[in-house]
Amino acid sequence: MSNRIKSQQDILSKLGIEKLNPMQLEAKVAIESMDNIILLSPTGTGKTLAFLLPLVRELDSDCNEIQNVIIVPSRELAIQIEQVFRDMGTGFKVNAVYGGRSGSKDRLDIKHRPAVLIGTPGRVADHLRREAFKTADIKTLVLDEFDKSLEIGFENEMREILDLLPRTRKKILTSATQGAAIPSFVELTNPVTVDYLDEDISQLAVKMVISPSTDKLDTLLELIAHLENQNGIIFCNFKDSIQRISEYLSEYNVFHGTFHGGMEQGERERTLIKFRNGTHQILLATDLAARGIDVPEINFIIHYHLPNRAEEFTHRNGRTARMNSDGSAYVLHCEQENLPDFIGDLPAEQLMKKPLQERADWSTLFISGGRKDKISKGDIAGLFFKQGDLSKEELGVIELKNDCAFVSVKSNAVDNLLPKVNNTRLKKKKVRITLA
Repeated sequence: MSNRIKSQQDILSKLGIEKLNPMQLEAKVAIESMDNIILLSPTGTGKTLAFLLPLVRELDSDCNEIQNVIIVPSRELAIQIEQVFRDMGTGFKVNAVYGGRSGSKDRLDIKHRPAVLIGTPGRVADHLRREAFKTADIKTLVLDEFDKSLEIGFENEMREILDLLPRTRKKILTSATQGAAIPSFVELTNPVTVDYLDEDISQLAVKMVISPSTDKLDTLLELIAHLENQNGIIFCNFKDSIQRISEYLSEYNVFHGTFHGGMEQGERERTLIKFRNGTHQILLATDLAARGIDVPEINFIIHYHLPNRAEEFTHRNGRTARMNSDGSAYVLHCEQENLPDFIGDLPAEQLMKKPLQERADWSTLFISGGRKDKISKGDIAGLFFKQGDLSKEELGVIELKNDCAFVSVKSNAVDNLLPKVNNTRLKKKKVRITLA
């Protein structure tokens, strides 16, 4: 593609961003001028854009091979960075590879070389092992959330990746926490550290909510009612607990989604889509959701269970009060529980007795066509308005994927809408439109 954009201002305009924050500006200068960089900044401060902008400037338009590799600890983070890069509208190709995605899709994407490859350690190491692409032009390696990517569980894959990328000139390591050890095999020589962990850039309030019993379900429901109609994540340590809480909330018609490692990748992606578009306003999640997921503005998080480590407490809290916005974190605690040392003294929140509010009732529709079929968001909106007789107030968020799309519509309009638009044509493709 000849029409490639490298101008920072053009990219920021596409993203709807007026200017970079101080961390992003300092990181950009460091990345452009130095070879080894450690970027430390709280979750939600814009680290992804901080390293993508200078990387785009260094991409060679005449090179037809992979030039940058970004390693991430989770599938969700890979998908999120891929989407950010696409939204930048640079014209350069990007692809994400990760476990749970079919190898044939990987091979098809990599056959038409992306300029930037994003992936989890195991999947990237596998492609390197199979010599699926040349490595001679890969000059930059990013280890995003390196404190997780360099943990013992990933050590063999990470060591192999570093060994198989001998010509890497620049290494960028990012994290939202301090103190993670960097193994010697990374060969990070005289790194420059950009550290914004101590900057007071968020308006996070952390509070304690006391439950009179060890079974915290009734208190959790009171807290949800107290918080009224807001978006939030409830963190649990076990998927069995998530199932139990989910069943309880369903009894009270509290719309919510679940998110944990025991779910198939497709299920997890649909959960996040429904959370983003308002079908669900509450997410029950394990620490898998503490980092690297693309979700809307979060007003609150609740620690139904406390994590075992201070780092995970930090990452959970980092899901709210992002980029100078307000947010609250609540520790749900019964007096019989022991609090870990990293919690400290927290002010108690007195719950106001409020009825559960009826939340916005949205449903999510699946469309069996996407970008590769030349379908746009405007095409989908036009179909729903003209053929489906939907009003603007009844149409919500449209999320376009490569081979499909998801659309939120008011639930009370679904039964009338589906017969009018299902099995119809969008561009040249006949598409199925069903409840997701």
